[in-house]
Amino acid sequence: MRRLLAEDPQLDAVFVASDMMAHGALQALKDADFVVGLSSWKTNLEYADVLLPIAPFTETSGTFVSTEGRVQNFHACVNPLGDARPGWKVLRVLGSLLGRQGFDFDTIEQVRAACLGGRDVAALLSNRIAGGGASAESPQGIQRIADVPIYFTDPLVRRSPPLQKTRDARPPRAWMNSRLLAKLGVAAGQPVLVNGNVKLMAALDDRLPEECVRIAAGHPASAAIGPMFGAITLAKAAAERVA
Repeated sequence: MRRLLAEDPQLDAVFVASDMMAHGALQALKDADFVVGLSSWKTNLEYADVLLPIAPFTETSGTFVSTEGRVQNFHACVNPLGDARPGWKVLRVLGSLLGRQGFDFDTIEQVRAACLGGRDVAALLSNRIAGGGASAESPQGIQRIADVPIYFTDPLVRRSPPLQKTRDARPPRAWMNSRLLAKLGVAAGQPVLVNGNVKLMAALDDRLPEECVRIAAGHPASAAIGPMFGAITLAKAAAERVA
């Protein structure tokens, strides 16, 4: 059995460090005998056998850790909608029904204490880079550079109709400099194929380095491309016939 908690795996999996981790998460869901989804939306129905409603982070209290390792607590802005409950409460009930130990929590403070245990979280984190850069091989082929636009970042903003109408929520395009456009034989506004199966519109940005293309992540149109950084293939898309 697999559990899926408040995620869009096909979109969020590409944020992880490796392609193996991203595709491994999706494959594990497809191969599982039984998948329980905990979400605030009707999503992941192609994987989940059961979907349980939970409150989004705006409707529950919790804790997050900043990039500098600082533990920061937050409180719910409003009460959960309908019969939805915070994710930890749903997990507590499931654990109790299954007779599992360690699920007897009544407050978010108890959950926080069990998770953090008084540890120095900052000391557990590291920004060290393993290995030496001098011996690294030069990248071969066209390299993808990915950004994550502000309104692609999490399930909540992705489902906000007003935010998705803004300039920052425009569908991803394949941004490249004029020399790469000429090499591919395409012009800005024409379609290109990425990795042979993802069609995007080409766009001009002469600030980009040679042999690099910038394609935003976190959007259904670019999710199938895979990792946010690394070698990809680009080709001019064949013209479609109109009946």
